[in-house]
Amino acid sequence: MNVKLIFFLTGMLLLSIYGFSKKDEPLKKMKQIRVVAIDTTGNLELEYVLPDENLNDIFEVQLDSLINNWYIQNVFLPDSNEVNFVRTNGKVLPDSVYIKQLENIEAVVDLSFNKTVKNFIQLYTVQRREQVEVMLGLSAHYFPMFEEALDKYELPLELKYLPIIESALNPRARSRVGASGLWQFMYATGKMLKLDVTSFVDERRDPLESTEAAAKYLKQLYDIYQDWHLVIAAYNCGPGNVNRAIRRSGGKRDYWAIYYRLPRETRGYVPAYIAASYVMNYYSEHGLIPRMPEFPIVTDTIMVNNLLHFEQVAATLNIEMEELRNLNPMYRRDVIPAKKDQPFPLRLPVEAIAGFIDNERTIFNHDHEKYFPNNTLVQPTSRTESYYAPVDVKGKEKVYYTVKSGVNVGYISEWFKVRASDLRYWNNINRNLIRIGQKLLVYVPESEKEKYEKVTAMSFDAKQRMIGKSTGSVQTAVIEAPVDPNYIYYTVRRGDNLWTIAQKFPGVSNTEIMELNNIKDAGRLSAGQKLKIKRKV
Repeated sequence: MNVKLIFFLTGMLLLSIYGFSKKDEPLKKMKQIRVVAIDTTGNLELEYVLPDENLNDIFEVQLDSLINNWYIQNVFLPDSNEVNFVRTNGKVLPDSVYIKQLENIEAVVDLSFNKTVKNFIQLYTVQRREQVEVMLGLSAHYFPMFEEALDKYELPLELKYLPIIESALNPRARSRVGASGLWQFMYATGKMLKLDVTSFVDERRDPLESTEAAAKYLKQLYDIYQDWHLVIAAYNCGPGNVNRAIRRSGGKRDYWAIYYRLPRETRGYVPAYIAASYVMNYYSEHGLIPRMPEFPIVTDTIMVNNLLHFEQVAATLNIEMEELRNLNPMYRRDVIPAKKDQPFPLRLPVEAIAGFIDNERTIFNHDHEKYFPNNTLVQPTSRTESYYAPVDVKGKEKVYYTVKSGVNVGYISEWFKVRASDLRYWNNINRNLIRIGQKLLVYVPESEKEKYEKVTAMSFDAKQRMIGKSTGSVQTAVIEAPVDPNYIYYTVRRGDNLWTIAQKFPGVSNTEIMELNNIKDAGRLSAGQKLKIKRKV
């Protein structure tokens, strides 16, 4: 075949497949389409195609979980009336600007650009600005820690951006498949890396220990693949999935060449990493302002060599339980299982250190028998295939509560006088998500079993009166008479989110609610806000 004709056909085929125009010109410069061979009929064999999918939903869960963190709510998020905080809207820049700025970042890891990367950049700079501003503030605390570990193992320092897409810099983040902590280690991987994971301690959620383990693991992966994109992909889905993708693509060892042979989440992983690298370097060009804490988070560590419950500390030092949990995320059940020959660290606000030292005996003695009868740990709950079933809880009986419309974990824990954390643990509840009709297991005192067995049948008002709280029917307080008969008008209550609201209206999705009410950021609902719900037939 004539050589000129081959090149003409090559150009026409690329145009017909990808429809390049002048505005798409920068995408071609990224060299992500390569002609491997041309057969006698003029057909092309393409090594890989330009990624073009929107995978933003995979990483939105981490961003949402970040805002539910106690420290974020109480320390990082400024009051809405704060005059010094300037709010600006995000804007989409031309592709040529994104590419130029990515090229200007000094990085060992290649920062390619395509439409999938662009979608993630827009997620960070337009759709989820508040969460990104919080992450920018958190990065001042975590990045030096990450950089020190990465430098120790002679790894690229820009790998510090990985926890942004792994956990949104939330050390208590937990994925739907059980990965935990800043670096989102699965149980088996954590144990392989010598992280302590027991019923009471989970070092996957310890920022220092997990960062050290992550650096070791990244080093091991690079020794295998010698390619940072493959390393990042293998970190997400495991070497087995990457190796299978390589085999199925004929032995190609380029991330973009095996892209469509990887799991969906991993396909979004490298583009999300590239987008995170971009936004952490160019946030100011998008009007993003780091959310720094309203007061300095200065902490110190005390080594504890005896059994200690967070509630003993909270009661004697006047520290909120959620603050203790967020400062010490490695302790799974609010218990430090320390012994004289096996001390554990307790991190406290620096201003509380002196109080702990001065009142140490009082703290350890406070309700000690309640939390540690006979100076022993109460047997923890054990996991089954579908839920956490407590075993042999001394002095407690099982009752079951059937979830009704309008209630949440907070209400239920108050009605049964149990901790919300226990309720979540007993029933394997993730992110406080419960559904109408779900049966929840609750442990109550033996002497009050009969009383609590009647709670499900009681009205909301009766349950509130039972604990001395003001009433007000959920049904009448939440759903108002519609102005348009085709719609229902819902008033957002404290603790609501779009998912729980959608569950109240069969056939309605949270996406439909967002579109109908022109909601751009799912995390910015406020109590009292009116939502329009399409009435389903």
